[in-house]
Amino acid sequence: MKQLFILLICLSVFQSCKNEDNKALDNSEIENYQRPNIIYIMADDHAEQAISAYGHPISQLAPTPNIDRIANEGALFKNNFCTNSICGPSRAVVLTGKFSHVNGFKMNGNRFDGSQQTFPKLLQKAGYNTAMIGKWHLHGKPEGFDYWNILTDQGNYYNPDFISPHKTTKIIDTTRIEGYATDIITEEGLAYLKSVIDSDQPFMLMLQHKAPHRNWMPALRHANKFDSIKFPLPETYFTNHEGSLASDAQLQTIYKDMYEGHDLKMTKTKGSSELAWNPWKTDFERMTPAQCAAWDKAYKAKNDAFHDANLSGKALAEWKGQRYLQEYLATIVSLDEGVGRVLDYLEDNGLAENTIVIYTTDQGFYLGEKGWFDKRYMYEESLAMPLLIKYPKAIQPGTVIEDLTQNLDFAETFLDYAQAEIPADMQGKSLRPLLENTFKEADFRDAVYYHYYDYPAFHMVKKHYGIRTKRYKLMHFYDDIDTWELYDLEEDPSEIHNQIDNSDYDIIESELRNRLTQLQKKYKVTEEEFKNAPKIDVERAFKQFERLRGHRGTSYNPETDKDTKI
Repeated sequence: MKQLFILLICLSVFQSCKNEDNKALDNSEIENYQRPNIIYIMADDHAEQAISAYGHPISQLAPTPNIDRIANEGALFKNNFCTNSICGPSRAVVLTGKFSHVNGFKMNGNRFDGSQQTFPKLLQKAGYNTAMIGKWHLHGKPEGFDYWNILTDQGNYYNPDFISPHKTTKIIDTTRIEGYATDIITEEGLAYLKSVIDSDQPFMLMLQHKAPHRNWMPALRHANKFDSIKFPLPETYFTNHEGSLASDAQLQTIYKDMYEGHDLKMTKTKGSSELAWNPWKTDFERMTPAQCAAWDKAYKAKNDAFHDANLSGKALAEWKGQRYLQEYLATIVSLDEGVGRVLDYLEDNGLAENTIVIYTTDQGFYLGEKGWFDKRYMYEESLAMPLLIKYPKAIQPGTVIEDLTQNLDFAETFLDYAQAEIPADMQGKSLRPLLENTFKEADFRDAVYYHYYDYPAFHMVKKHYGIRTKRYKLMHFYDDIDTWELYDLEEDPSEIHNQIDNSDYDIIESELRNRLTQLQKKYKVTEEEFKNAPKIDVERAFKQFERLRGHRGTSYNPETDKDTKI
């Protein structure tokens, strides 16, 4: 009788360990509380140069101690790259683990096909509670999330609008929340964590910030944070782009193309709070009277000092570089504070040990290199995508990873740690072996592939694709021009000297072209990518975007060392 009772108990347990498809569950499904929680924190346009864990001189004057905590307690990736350096496409790659030409989202303005396979959907199937808070920027509503609350389009720094599904109907609610976007997104993220803390179900939170996207509006408490700091401008700040037709055609030079009011917060005259050239006024028009008064007070003295200085030529160009860095870096301070609040919450509530925390951004960003702001190019500053990951259970503190990795690998990594199956059609690789130091082969990846499509568009960066190995980079700018560029990153880390016509690099060029062809075949890049492209009136597009340039008067020309009319 006793043996029969034990047998019945065993059968009962066996039946309870079946899923709805009547398949036996593995240990990870029975004991899913042991699977890690995942918090994916994504900034927008946060350059490696502005994260002090990476050691750049600029960041040492504007440190990010809380973001650095993730690297100190986990891993720092030194060679992580995006596949397409622009906001929406990068986010689509992260969600799908597939290149832009496969997931269908090649450029901003496209609409993401939410019905396709994404890692949040797969985590849901694996038993995770999933949430998306902050900047979505893929059009349409997020799918694969148990909870979402997202900024409208790009979002606004002050008093932003959020959209979310109504709790009891299919209507989408739009709510304006008074305050500062970074703080609000952090608060929303903490509220979600508090709502799931007592659940046995593991969670995955995507906490995605607007900051520090253009137009770099810091929180009022940080508006004067770096006024007294003189940041080092890059050695390439004044560059003539010799040897690069594509670089010469851009419209993203700080001292030529920034909007003096919108970007640099410059006023028209001394004593006035009226901004200079400012084609987009919405960010400032959203402010409450109290916010406006505090803003004007923070900027009045320094703008009046600028008018008193009466700068021109090279001095004005350098002043603009300084103002840009002050605004950009001050905007990051509240972002770093928010990361600290999330980390503190995890520690204070016993969640830190079993939670993977990722900090990254959608691509790199220029902080004056080659005279530029923005991103888009395959050059290092915009190709490089900072990545920091901590997970106390499996990642040793202070881990530094030099291998070539991409945002293409994020989805696979999350699924791997969740013990969920990684679909065969995903195009990246799990980073888990690198993070846990179990990768045994010589190279995790010997080269990365890149493709940028968004032309003609703001900044007029040409369409191009290319390959980057540990030492070399080969790029092809195509469509209305047909030109190649080759750089030796060891000899020329600033990518100033195009070696495409240097016979000393002929063998290297041939090897790179062959490897590029192999990667395009591997990643299913077909000839259709380059055929039947719509005809573009480049001259008309150039004039359209040029009308929005800078201060509508003169601009410094480093080639002549004089101001010239624009």
